[in-house]
Amino acid sequence: MSKNPSDLPSLPGSLPALAVLGIKSPATGDWQRLRGLQYASMRRPRPVRVLGQAVGAVLIGWITFALVHPALIAAWLGYMVFAIWQVQKTVGVLFDADMRKIRRCEIRNHTLATLATSVGWALPLVAVAIVGTPNDFLLCWIVLATLITGSAMFQAALPQSTAIFATTLTIVGVAVALVTAQFVIVPAIVLFWGLVMGGTIGTARMHLKGRIAEAGMAEKNEVVSLLLREFEENQGDWLWQIDTNRRVRTVSPRFSYALGRPPEEVEGMPFMQLIAGDAWQTGQFAPSLHDLAERLKRRENFSNLIVKVAINGENRWWELSGTPILDESGNYMGFRGVGSDVTEQRESSEKIAYLARYDTLTGLPNRLMLNEALRDALKFSEQWRTRCAFLMLDLDRFKAVNDSLGHMVGDKLLAEVSTRLKELTDENAMCGRLGGDEFAVVIRDASEKGCIERLAKKIIARLSQPYDIDNHTLYVGASVGSAIGPRDGKTVEELMRNADLALYRGKDEGGGEHFAYEPSFHAHAEERRQLEFSLRRAIERKELVLNFQPVVSATTEELVSFEALVRWNSSDHGFVSPGKFIPLAEDTRLIVPIGTWVLEQACLEAMRWPSHVRIAVNVSGEQLVEPEFTNTVVRALSKSGLEAARLEIEVTESIFLRDADVARAALEQVMALGCTVALDDFGTGYSSLGYLRKLSFSTIKVDRTFVQGAAQNSAESLAIIRAVVAMADSLGMTTTAEGAESPEQVELIRKLGCTKIQGYYFGRPMPSEEVMGMFRHQSAASA
Repeated sequence: MSKNPSDLPSLPGSLPALAVLGIKSPATGDWQRLRGLQYASMRRPRPVRVLGQAVGAVLIGWITFALVHPALIAAWLGYMVFAIWQVQKTVGVLFDADMRKIRRCEIRNHTLATLATSVGWALPLVAVAIVGTPNDFLLCWIVLATLITGSAMFQAALPQSTAIFATTLTIVGVAVALVTAQFVIVPAIVLFWGLVMGGTIGTARMHLKGRIAEAGMAEKNEVVSLLLREFEENQGDWLWQIDTNRRVRTVSPRFSYALGRPPEEVEGMPFMQLIAGDAWQTGQFAPSLHDLAERLKRRENFSNLIVKVAINGENRWWELSGTPILDESGNYMGFRGVGSDVTEQRESSEKIAYLARYDTLTGLPNRLMLNEALRDALKFSEQWRTRCAFLMLDLDRFKAVNDSLGHMVGDKLLAEVSTRLKELTDENAMCGRLGGDEFAVVIRDASEKGCIERLAKKIIARLSQPYDIDNHTLYVGASVGSAIGPRDGKTVEELMRNADLALYRGKDEGGGEHFAYEPSFHAHAEERRQLEFSLRRAIERKELVLNFQPVVSATTEELVSFEALVRWNSSDHGFVSPGKFIPLAEDTRLIVPIGTWVLEQACLEAMRWPSHVRIAVNVSGEQLVEPEFTNTVVRALSKSGLEAARLEIEVTESIFLRDADVARAALEQVMALGCTVALDDFGTGYSSLGYLRKLSFSTIKVDRTFVQGAAQNSAESLAIIRAVVAMADSLGMTTTAEGAESPEQVELIRKLGCTKIQGYYFGRPMPSEEVMGMFRHQSAASA
């Protein structure tokens, strides 16, 4: 028997006579399997059939012994033995037909063997018709009719064999009766055949239905056995049963193990007492236990009920299913069910749910939970005609800390920021982390005037206070952008986008400020988007040009170098300030291709100048971390033919705050080519003598703010310039003072000891044609 319930032969809606006889197979029902059930039933009455046919052959031989030559009788008997043996042989092949699908050739072989046997039994009727008397014919027919009846009885499950046998003998018998003028017997023979066929088909139908039902029952029993066996082998589940007083009965070993007590101790104890723990004494049951008690009280079925239980002082989670027990009269006898311990699954589900809504680093709600809170706040505002707010925060200068001190320090800083944020929020506000160094606050009810501005200022002030992390005193600030719902957005997406625009405006203004959303911010964002689009095509459109600002000797005022400065005259936007497009280029990494173009063009232009005049090119941190930066410098020098000693690379201190080792390695490779490196804007950023110690700069450039401060007699600016000059002299470096705009400033710079001067006093940034004009003027003057 197959172990798959789907293999069970399907019972058709009806059992037509031709189908039962095997003459045709209707489209409905698995008739091939049904044939198997029919043929498999042949194995049981096999000895009776053989014995009956042997007795019949002896009787026919005795009747025809005086009429036919003994040799013919012997030959007939031999034929019958062979034919009957062939039938039994085909039957033996089909003994396991109910276990498999039988082949058409097997059915054909059995049909031919049955037909051959039937023809053999018809031969005596022909013989007595030729040489015998009517009485001999009747005697032979009586014997054969007995065999037909026996076949109908013992082969009822397979009517095809009986039909072939009875029909063959009926045809021959009717023919013999007609030939011998025994007309009276013809109706009797036909009536007998009809009764036999009708009874055979009816019996076959009942037998077939019984076999299908028997096979179905066996199949179901086997499936149930398999399921029970599987359940018993599953150590995570157990059976439980209680009586009408809710006391445990028939304790299984696994159930007692789940309770942490021996079976004899559990037997007869109240079910609720066993699983309630200390709550049994106090009466303070968990809600899930109340639910279970109510279901038991109402005597109703329940399935997959999650219940919090207390086992030996430990809280566990069980999944219980149960159904009432009723006797034959329908009287309630208790409850029976199955249970399993799902504590691990429950804890895993709770952990997954936590991770889905909370940030693992800070423990704050994450973006998903903030979205949900903001959505609820918007619904609350719409329902009660109030206002909600969404504040988006971004840490200022966090990237510098993360890049210079590492991600470990950066993560600790973010954790400390989250602690301070939680201190500033109450039950009306939820703070969370959006990702990176971005945080957010959802204010459920922001109807009070000025509450958003006050909270934003508190956040900026608190987050701007110093942090002590791993023996480092860190200073970061915060920028805040806010949007009010539903005024600034009726959906979560709109409100978050508009708060982000306000935050971006605050970052553009230098950070450390709070900006509330204004509709004009969209225009600013759109302008930036269009500017970026145009900047991406600026090189191919040849919209970028280089200007050059002279640098002179502080003592002789002789021209020593030029600084290359890129300018953009956009066909879409007109002249765009470098202060506007350079930060955009760095944010979008367009500074890499632009910087490559500047380097190549600057080297080509310097080849037109006198050989003693050098060219200085500014390089950003984004360019230095490019693996191909050194190759870019080599290509620019080889393409132009410029000597490496005439090229000076200018960098700012900020390059060392991101991948300092990569930046230093790139600059060392450039210096190995023969180029020099200048440190620009020294003293305005994250000044450190470590930079000067690790890398041999040729020049330190003093920022214009110190020059202007010194011109106004600022003691601090004067002290800084003197210190930079002294340090440069001791390290064998030159100094360049930027921003000289008047004779007084130039004279002051000389007195302070700077070796080179750059500023509007000696020349503004100029195009290449004016540079060539300056050289021509110098040549004419010297002549």
